Amino acid sequence: MKLIIAIVQDEDANKLIATLMDAGFSVTKLATTGGFLRSGNTTLLLGIDDDRVPAAMACIEKVCKSRKQVVTSPMPMGGAGEVYMPYPVEVVVGGATVFVLNVEEFRKL
Repeated sequence: MKLIIAIVQDEDANKLIATLMDAGFSVTKLATTGGFLRSGNTTLLLGIDDDRVPAAMACIEKVCKSRKQVVTSPMPMGGAGEVYMPYPVEVVVGGATVFVLNVEEFRKL
């Protein structure tokens, strides 16, 4: 038995959940916040048999693609009394961060 923890961008979450459920997976959704851009993301939990891990990973890889996004980042300008000016920066967002953990015991009550 495995526990998959998948952290995905909010805009990918609903499509991924639908894809996983269509493939026969049960999914628990947690609303979380990312630290990098402080934007909303979603953490999905899946408890599955070892032999179904490749199928779940295929669903995640199919839906969660990385993409570029322009964000405004404050950039220090000046000396002692520094002023922060907004500066557009292109960053890569999306994709998924996935952890696959061994589960010692699973009970559904």
